[in-house]
Amino acid sequence: MADYPLTPELLELIAERFKALSEPARLRILNALRDGEKSVTELMEATELGQANVSKHLALLHSLGFVERRKEGLYVIYSLGGEDIFALCDIMCGRLEAEAKSRNAILHPPKH
Repeated sequence: MADYPLTPELLELIAERFKALSEPARLRILNALRDGEKSVTELMEATELGQANVSKHLALLHSLGFVERRKEGLYVIYSLGGEDIFALCDIMCGRLEAEAKSRNAILHPPKH
């Protein structure tokens, strides 16, 4: 694991990316792309979001490197910029699971 000096400038860049990932619609788009590349229309169907909404989120995700795009005739096809984004999701899921177990232990203590 790299040990980067967390300068104010680097912290700003990191925060910008976490802010992008704090929107559930963007996570839904990324999750839909996990199965492979898709057009805007396919992403609309997979996420149940409108065209303008999907396009707005894709523009931001692309600008930050979370998704890549390529032209195919009249269509723009989107794909993940890398699978590493789901490593963050896995970390958070592990934390949520531990938190749920801890709360469950408090709510349902063992009977003696």
